[in-house]
Amino acid sequence: MPENSKQPSDALAIAKTAGVSLNPLDPTSRFNASKLKQFTNTEIVIAFILFVTLVILAVFGSFLQTHDPMQGDLLKRFAKVGEKGYLLGSDHLGRDLWSRAVAGLQWSMACALTANVINLLIGTSLGLMAAEKEGWARTIIRQFTDTLQSFPFLVVAIVVVVIVGHGFVPLVLTLGLGAWVVFMRVVYAEATSIYQRDYVKAARIAGVSRSAIMFGHVLPGVRASLFVIFAFHFAGLLIAESALSFLGIGAPLGVPTWGNMLAESRQYLLKAPWMLMVPAGAIVLAVITMNLVGDGIASLSRKRGRSIDV
Repeated sequence: MPENSKQPSDALAIAKTAGVSLNPLDPTSRFNASKLKQFTNTEIVIAFILFVTLVILAVFGSFLQTHDPMQGDLLKRFAKVGEKGYLLGSDHLGRDLWSRAVAGLQWSMACALTANVINLLIGTSLGLMAAEKEGWARTIIRQFTDTLQSFPFLVVAIVVVVIVGHGFVPLVLTLGLGAWVVFMRVVYAEATSIYQRDYVKAARIAGVSRSAIMFGHVLPGVRASLFVIFAFHFAGLLIAESALSFLGIGAPLGVPTWGNMLAESRQYLLKAPWMLMVPAGAIVLAVITMNLVGDGIASLSRKRGRSIDV
């Protein structure tokens, strides 16, 4: 038998030994290390690790707290990092800063996530409506969006919270109903471009309903951008919630949030600087994590052929 006739069988035996399928229809044959490496880099890996860590702390934070975040011990006040059983030290009332930081993460992420979902729903709905409906509807939506964007968001939030009152629900509604502008503008810009593409025009000629085109053709086209904006906007809402709580008009006084912890640490900055460093470091870490997640999603989208400029 010629030597070249043995090569296919030899290749098949080697592939079976290595556990690799040569069948092009086998989905496992299309997965390899080079493809995985193509869609991953150091930034994405770091973002994934930090994001999973934040999620674990937010979901299982009650089990990871070493002390009651509201319970203090005056005999152990101003304990330094690692002293007297306090992982990150204690505050002026002897409360564990680690437990309070974890509890603050739960409050801040719940508030920012709920408000961001409201922003996503309102902004996406208005953006799709403005892109699909020409005439007076588009004009009203755009003018209303431009008017809302002309006011400084944080100033408006402060005024609304002062009038309505502080607490979780008023804070979520304030952040959710007043910060959807970025979603609307991004969705409107991309949806307007998608409506001009040939496959959407063909669907209209074929008699496909407007709602089917909007949710079946246009919305999937803006999905990648929505993920990126959601991550970046989430970081912005974390800062806004902490800022309002720092001013004393966000979370109720005494609730272990990062903003309240920062406000309490001001008068003890020189005596116990770790009281400031713990909540400030938590805010910086959470914001960096969400920004890295947004950059990672944008990078993956660009590699898959979707251009997203952030």
